[in-house]
Amino acid sequence: MSSSRLGPRLAACLLNISEARNKEIVERVAKAAVYDKQGGRHEQTTVLNIFRDFDYNRSVLTIAAPIEKLGGAVMSACVEACDLIDMEKHSGVHPCLGAVDLVPIYPLCENVGLGECGLTAQDVAEGLTQQVPGTSVFLFGFADPPRYRSLVERRKELGWFKQNQDLRRVQTDLGAPPSHRYGLTGVGASPYVMNCNVTIATRDLAVGRRVAGALRGSSPGGVQGVQVMALPHEGAVEIACNVESVQGGEEDWTSYLIQGERYSYPPAALIASRVSELAGQHGVRTLGTALVGFTPQECRGLAERALQQGVAEYWRQQRPVHM
Repeated sequence: MSSSRLGPRLAACLLNISEARNKEIVERVAKAAVYDKQGGRHEQTTVLNIFRDFDYNRSVLTIAAPIEKLGGAVMSACVEACDLIDMEKHSGVHPCLGAVDLVPIYPLCENVGLGECGLTAQDVAEGLTQQVPGTSVFLFGFADPPRYRSLVERRKELGWFKQNQDLRRVQTDLGAPPSHRYGLTGVGASPYVMNCNVTIATRDLAVGRRVAGALRGSSPGGVQGVQVMALPHEGAVEIACNVESVQGGEEDWTSYLIQGERYSYPPAALIASRVSELAGQHGVRTLGTALVGFTPQECRGLAERALQQGVAEYWRQQRPVHM
């Protein structure tokens, strides 16, 4: 992802909100990132993709802009989401803690640093808690100095993976104690993280969990950079993967630079192949693979195109799931 010194210094946010079943709400949140309350355009901002999952009741919005503009666009979307989504009424099989559940900021160009993305994330976190009284935030990654704890570390600390978590016991980094209305929002920055989901032909969640455990990057023989859960999904089991960009990585992985440092990530085809192999050990086949959103290179290329063409609602030109 080398970048022209004369081009925009692009970054992206894959905003995760706890609503998918009401399309109007999701699109209102997306539009808030690119238009003000009077319908005026937020210049140099675009929403590239909206992924909605009914079973999860969770949507991922890919917002892109120059790093100097991204924070404001994301903030506007977060405020709108908090206004429209009530966690007391939420149900879905995907773990979540907040109406705005996750706000990760990623650099798309070599000349946008992780520290700068971390500062943008901190600004979003502070702005959200100030503009929406009652909201609560935890920080992760490059928004969490000096410890720089990963998203997985923070989620484990806060009980994000538990059912019926008692939010009253959660220690937040910013804002009020978590409320039932807004829940708890994670805000941070890191190298780009993709979402790659592989569906296996079984309803047996125990099988899915064994596949997920063997695939996980921290397991012997697992795939480096992959964080994974097994979740019931549309009458089957989905192996839901967060695919992190890691420093170094395998030589045949796709790589890119962030301020001269090489990062790479395992391709979706490798993950799908490994899931097929692991599921086959239990007599189960795979049904399909979905890349939610884009690779880092695709995200940057589409962001450049959308901004050059002045297209705010670029998601309308995309399929619901980008394969």
